[in-house]
Amino acid sequence: MSLSVTYRRDAMRMREPFRISGYLLHAMPAVVVTVGDGIRFGHGEAAGVYYLNDDPPHMEREIERVRDALEAGVDRQGLQALLPPGGARNALDCALWELESLQVGTPVWRLAGVPEPRPRVTTFTLPADDPAEILRRLDAFAGAAAIKLKLEGDLPADTERVRVVRRARPDVWLSVDANQGFGAADLEPLAAMLVDQNVSLLEQPVQRGAEHLLDGWDCPLPVAADESILDLTELREQHHRFAVVNIKLDKCGGLTEALAMAAEARRLGLGVMVGNMAGSVLATAPGFVLAQLCDVVDLDGPWFLAEPGADRGIFADGKVMVPADFWGVG
Repeated sequence: MSLSVTYRRDAMRMREPFRISGYLLHAMPAVVVTVGDGIRFGHGEAAGVYYLNDDPPHMEREIERVRDALEAGVDRQGLQALLPPGGARNALDCALWELESLQVGTPVWRLAGVPEPRPRVTTFTLPADDPAEILRRLDAFAGAAAIKLKLEGDLPADTERVRVVRRARPDVWLSVDANQGFGAADLEPLAAMLVDQNVSLLEQPVQRGAEHLLDGWDCPLPVAADESILDLTELREQHHRFAVVNIKLDKCGGLTEALAMAAEARRLGLGVMVGNMAGSVLATAPGFVLAQLCDVVDLDGPWFLAEPGADRGIFADGKVMVPADFWGVG
């Protein structure tokens, strides 16, 4: 069966600039892919992986590089061998999931073998900004049950950020994301501060490639891998250094590998988290399928988009719920 493959870019401008360790983000541009069989059309969206230079031009080149094989009718398993993990494979893989759902009249979640989707508590993310700005943004998350705070690797400044959030929201489940910001000397005092402030999860404290700094460290709270574990291969290589893996479809190259990673993480005794690289509800939908298998859900991307109504009402009472018929058959 031959397929048609088209794509376009979307600027994905954010409603406000967003600061993380080493970056000030104004947008997360994406590539939106459509794969059709002449009657039905599946869709997928990917922002790529900015810290690996996996941006829209790179994703488009990857798609063009394998266009002939795609249009000859590659399936999801064939795609795994055709492209490496990354944004291009993610967008195509997700489009193929939706296309298959439409072709066979079965919801994606059922094809994926996960429980029927239900609303899940999601974290809402605060930037690594000055305390007054953090408090201003926190006001928008009055109904949130879970907050993720970005850190920048400056321990005194980050300590004040955490304290400000905890004082304002003593009730909330709180995690922090260091985005690779800390060195070996900071790990013990960082962990002590986080325990003192009742923080539940520390994400990616050290740089990708410097995971050996975690060897022998008995951290008193769970440490999650984000940049350190991109795909299934790296999960098997690095799992012993972490308690949780943050699975992002842009990193691993789609829902197909994400589901395999979740199963492998469980086999290895790790907690499972689903994250996002921002994006619209289209990017969130396949992540929400994966979320049904996860301990921690971080799918707040659409909330940050500038376009009015971009979140399509998927957030309520601190939870995210993407209707099954938004992507594939309901």
